[in-house]
Amino acid sequence: MNVRSEFGPPSGRLVSAGEKKSDPVRISLIRYNENDLEEKEVKTIEECFLPADPRLVTWINIDGVEDPAVIEKIAIHFDIHRLVLEDMLNTDQRPKTDDYADYLFIVLKSLRYDEKEGKVNGEQVSLVFGPNYVLSLRERESDSFNPVKDRLKNPKSLMRQSGSDYLAYALMDAIVDNYFVMFEKIGEEIEDLEEELIAEPTVKILENIHDLKRTLIFLRKSVWPVREVIANLEKLDPPRITRSTQIYLRDVYDHTVRVLETIEGYHDLISGMLDIYLSSVSNRLNEVMKVLTIIATIFIPITFLTGVFGMNFRNMGVLDLPFAFPGSLILMACVAGFLLIYFRKKRCI
Repeated sequence: MNVRSEFGPPSGRLVSAGEKKSDPVRISLIRYNENDLEEKEVKTIEECFLPADPRLVTWINIDGVEDPAVIEKIAIHFDIHRLVLEDMLNTDQRPKTDDYADYLFIVLKSLRYDEKEGKVNGEQVSLVFGPNYVLSLRERESDSFNPVKDRLKNPKSLMRQSGSDYLAYALMDAIVDNYFVMFEKIGEEIEDLEEELIAEPTVKILENIHDLKRTLIFLRKSVWPVREVIANLEKLDPPRITRSTQIYLRDVYDHTVRVLETIEGYHDLISGMLDIYLSSVSNRLNEVMKVLTIIATIFIPITFLTGVFGMNFRNMGVLDLPFAFPGSLILMACVAGFLLIYFRKKRCI
């Protein structure tokens, strides 16, 4: 086991703790209201620092945590606490929500199932939203927020008529909805693995079962705190979270509960598959032992006869008879045949 030489940087120091990647940091800016929508990708974070307009909701999305300077400039412009920025760059955070005076800070885990590698990849998504603005930071570029962008393009959508709290809800809802897509693929893999297990249990299948079990443990640790995050947001009073948005947050809460129930159900299936594997291996061993026992039982009387006729005595008159040898063979065959018929009637073979 590798042990780090230091526990971490001092509190408030901005150091990226994410996985190092060669991809550049991508920044997109969206400003909208009921009538107008402006969307563009910018090269520098300074391009996002436009004059505040209470009629517009501003959404700044950053993909990549490689450049702490970008995050620090955001801190200065939006007056965000440096501890929040440290948590945004430290991508091992547990899902949580922190209530500051002028904004809310939310950490969630975006999960995606990699079918090629057969494992779940997780990335941290950080959200900061205050009056008329939302900041989102992801470890890497993905399509998880595309449904939200598509809804913004519809001028009649509720999102275009709502504030930043509804946008934050929509982003969280998109993350939770991706959980269902991931679990659908995991469910398909469990079904395929179960069919292989019934057909022929192998050591490779046992390894796959243990991998899935570890994956479900990781998912439970990643999703379980999300329910607490949503529950805390529901308790906030306006104007942080409007009454209309709280209704939609309850729907996200229900989805989170369904996800946790799915995890528990899959965990029970995996445990059952492990019991099936152990039972199958035990049954196969019992079958082998039964065959060996039957063979040994058949050959015990034959071995006894050969032992009797093989005793080295001078006076064994039966050995002098001309039919002694073929007679002994016939006797052995009869004994073996009788035992075979007996075991078949007893349904042992």
